[in-house]
Amino acid sequence: MGINAFTKTGNTVTFTAGVSAPTPVQVTNTTIGGNQYRIINTGTTVVFLGYGTSASDATNAATTITSTGTAFPLLPSTDEILTFVPNAYFTGVSTGSAVIYITPGDGV
Repeated sequence: MGINAFTKTGNTVTFTAGVSAPTPVQVTNTTIGGNQYRIINTGTTVVFLGYGTSASDATNAATTITSTGTAFPLLPSTDEILTFVPNAYFTGVSTGSAVIYITPGDGV
C-alpha cells in the first residue's frame, strides 16, 4: 500500500491571525466527508488555531493556551497536513500578525 501525495479537493482560504481572532473562514471540500487540511503559517509567531463545525465554535476555541485549551498551536513558518471535521471553520490568535492559508484535501 503506497502513500498518496496530498491532493487538493477544494479552494484555498486565508485569514490573518492577530491579537484578536478575525471572522472565521469555512473551508469546504468537494468530496463527501473530506476532513484533511494543508495549513500554512507564514508568520513568525505561534498561531493558536481555533476550529469547529460552526463559526462560533472556531472563535471560542481560538485562545492562547496557558495550561489547557482546545486551540491547536501552529508553529511559525510551518506547513502541516492535519485532520479536523469536514467543512470546518477556522480562525486564530497570535501575539503578532500571521497569514494563514488552508487548503482542503486528502493525502500526506
